[in-house]
Amino acid sequence: MQLIETIADEIIAREGGFVDDPDDPGGPTKFGVTLATLRRLGRDLTGDGRIDRADVQALDRATARDIFLREYYLRPRIGALPEALRASVFDMYVNSGAQAVRILQRLLRRMGHMIAVDGIIGPQTIRAARRAQEEAPDHLADAYGIARRNYYYALADRRPGLRKFARRRDGGKGGWIRRAEEFISPRYHLSEAEHRARVAAWG
Repeated sequence: MQLIETIADEIIAREGGFVDDPDDPGGPTKFGVTLATLRRLGRDLTGDGRIDRADVQALDRATARDIFLREYYLRPRIGALPEALRASVFDMYVNSGAQAVRILQRLLRRMGHMIAVDGIIGPQTIRAARRAQEEAPDHLADAYGIARRNYYYALADRRPGLRKFARRRDGGKGGWIRRAEEFISPRYHLSEAEHRARVAAWG
């Protein structure tokens, strides 16, 4: 069993350092922690009485890990899900908040588990996820990863400004797609040709 602290460190490495991309809805971000998150948590890291861009820049890895563990793993109850799902749902929760849970809930509904799609890991979602893991122990994690990948593509379909996160300038797989595929068995990765065909309509 992979330690959750190790998973958090991997997320921090995956997210990288400080970025402030105008096309990124998260705004100023460091290690995957956004300015909005620091404000919501009241983390004035510079001690100047304001929580702004400078606080994001001042964030260190240990603080980012603490935020991830408390706010993106323990608080949403990701630890109650089957072990096979935890790393991917945790990673997606850091990336997209409660949308990570909605993706799982929609997947579980497609598998025949009639639960609410509300972004909350409650008793119904926990039971459904555990049953789904029992029914498809070798496939549920891949199915979730594929659902993540599909979500990223669909999001970029709707919002052209986000396409650079799903497709590199040279047409290859962007960071979102590579990130999703880190949690999918290699046999289910899209080939470069398949990826390019999927994004061809973007122009």
